Amino acid sequence: MSVYNTKIPLLKILTIKEFCESKYKEKSSLFIAQAYPLSYPEETADLLNSVKKKFYDATHHCYAYRFNNSVKYSDDGEPSGTAGVRILNAIDHFSLNHILLIVIRYFGGVKLGVGPLGKAYYTSAVQALETCRMIEKIGHYQCKISVGFSFMSGVHKILNNVEAKLFSCEYENNADFTVMIKPDKIEDFQRELQNLTAGKFDFSCGKEIIFI
Repeated sequence: MSVYNTKIPLLKILTIKEFCESKYKEKSSLFIAQAYPLSYPEETADLLNSVKKKFYDATHHCYAYRFNNSVKYSDDGEPSGTAGVRILNAIDHFSLNHILLIVIRYFGGVKLGVGPLGKAYYTSAVQALETCRMIEKIGHYQCKISVGFSFMSGVHKILNNVEAKLFSCEYENNADFTVMIKPDKIEDFQRELQNLTAGKFDFSCGKEIIFI
């Protein structure tokens, strides 16, 4: 199993809309490739356990996933470099992110050899991804704004101006908004909010980019 991470900020990703699957045969071996969209990287453990239970009699359960700049892959007993990294190559061929791709192999009794084995895993993975519907998601920060009730309509107008998405709004002592804002729109938003309220507002954003 291999893991690596880089810290290059992402502003948009391409991912798959829903689960997709394909089957591929090579010299009596059956390769079942399953692709899953991920909302969180922690989902991978449960998905892998579920697949291993369902296909308990398979010879190998190899996989790769990419979530933001984090990557993990496993050959699950296959010769090093023939499975996990080849599945990852297929993911990267389509420039996909927030995805787990598992290839389940039923050995058919004929050894393929290192080169053909790697090609079989890659081909199986690519065929599955070719059946998937792909969607683009844009990175946002989740931000909180608190203003007086008299500024509510103005805040809604600013949200529309900067293409922000309203997540929730609560009313107690103030109007408290939770919104999703693109990183390159935050300065514009703060400037317009300053002009609207003459500085009478509270504003804070989380550090994690969320893709929607």
